[in-house]
Amino acid sequence: MTVRLLTNIGRLWTGNDVCSNGAILVHNDRIAWVGRAADLPQSVPGVVDDIVDVDHVENLGGALVTPGLIDAHTHPVYAGNRYAEMAMRSSGSSMSAITAAGGGVGSTVTVTRGTDPWTMCNGVRERLREWLLSGTTTVEAKTGYHLTRDGELADVRLLRELEKEPMMPRVHVTFMAANVVPPEYFGRQRDYVEAVGSWCADAAAAGADSVDVYCDEGHFTTDEARWVLASGRNVGLLPRIHAGVHSRRGAVQLAAEMGCASADLLHHTSDDDIALMARYGVPAVVCPGTALQHGSLPPVRRMLGQGVTVALGSDHNPGHCGITSMSLVISLAVAAFGMSVGDALRAATLGGATVLGAPDRGVLAPGRLADIVQWDADHEGAFAWAFGLKPRRVWRGGVPVQ
Repeated sequence: MTVRLLTNIGRLWTGNDVCSNGAILVHNDRIAWVGRAADLPQSVPGVVDDIVDVDHVENLGGALVTPGLIDAHTHPVYAGNRYAEMAMRSSGSSMSAITAAGGGVGSTVTVTRGTDPWTMCNGVRERLREWLLSGTTTVEAKTGYHLTRDGELADVRLLRELEKEPMMPRVHVTFMAANVVPPEYFGRQRDYVEAVGSWCADAAAAGADSVDVYCDEGHFTTDEARWVLASGRNVGLLPRIHAGVHSRRGAVQLAAEMGCASADLLHHTSDDDIALMARYGVPAVVCPGTALQHGSLPPVRRMLGQGVTVALGSDHNPGHCGITSMSLVISLAVAAFGMSVGDALRAATLGGATVLGAPDRGVLAPGRLADIVQWDADHEGAFAWAFGLKPRRVWRGGVPVQ
């Protein structure tokens, strides 16, 4: 049993409220008490008989402390890069020209399939470590670049095994074989959709938490997405959907119909879509890095105004965005989406916990996981200023990781 007292917290942002001169008492991997240092009890039943007997006392020097950040949308399981494609896109090249030059999602699929498991594992491990060291203690991680049954299931198992290693964040695994149609299924899209649906039970058995479908032009129709999401939901996977990325094709309506755990990206979203999300309780996951790349920003303030739960994601992927810092995502959300710092920080903590179905994190409160970050600042307003605020220290389950 380990009892740790974090004290001299200049500003404590719990996710529910803010207090100055705070303290946190941690018992093993959970928070036992949190509040103003002046209110720290002399004893906590079942935790410590006398507060002077705690195992570790850590003075945080008046710093800002928040819950560990949560990245609610990432694609970290891939090999290779598409830097040349990014340069072509920035120069105005069309997607057809990029594909003719060997770019596009298909190029990542080819390289990923040809990469040995050891190299693949090391690449994913390094990315996940970057998230944790930048203050992100939970990462939603999608598969989707093998697009074969065995490859996708291996990716699910890889993420589950990496989560067990030291210096790794918590991982919410999303099975996303329905990213694009692989080349061997050219002209047989319906066959691939049925195949992916049949793989969902195996994905759940391998450790997946969710199933996701890219419902958009050039990807999958609403009927195809419905088939895959229903197949996943039937075996216990939370349904998610890439919606409104390039155009409005009914994905938000499908998310409402299917009771999706989240509708993601939402670059092209109407007031009617927002009203549906609010009515049926479909949370939004928005990713400012990718929105800026696409040049189309989701109407986040209108979502918040209608009572839609909003979470933030990096959308880390090889073709558009390499961000692994959720503090940078918060900065971009404030600058690009017009979110307040409080709303953006809440979306990167409690919002992420909500969409991932993880009520044990996202806020600093008794009984919650002791995923805690001490920042190199004394006020949360620094997130809007720093564009990538650095943590001084991160605790995952009460254990310091740096």
